[in-house]
Amino acid sequence: MAYAVFKTGGKQYRVQKGDFIVVERLSTLEEGAETKFDEVLMVENEGSVRVGTPLVEGASISAKVVSQCRGKHGVAFKFKRRKGFHKKKGFRRALTKLEIVDINA
Repeated sequence: MAYAVFKTGGKQYRVQKGDFIVVERLSTLEEGAETKFDEVLMVENEGSVRVGTPLVEGASISAKVVSQCRGKHGVAFKFKRRKGFHKKKGFRRALTKLEIVDINA
């Protein structure tokens, strides 16, 4: 089965057709919208591997937005010993869940 490695949101993802992945928020997209990723770094199809320098020419990945969601709760905690200084701040990352529809090599 073919797979590809692409880049979005400063991270790299290895995907196959039909995979569900969670990436950094793609704020311009609504649920159910289709999107295309052109920053493909590597494509494998039936034993032949194409590695880009840095990108594979003409390759793209089509995906459908399943949902816009938020990640699990995280805590940023600062502390200075013997000073009585404590600072606690919580956060939740904004995420987008995608379904990989097709890999165009």
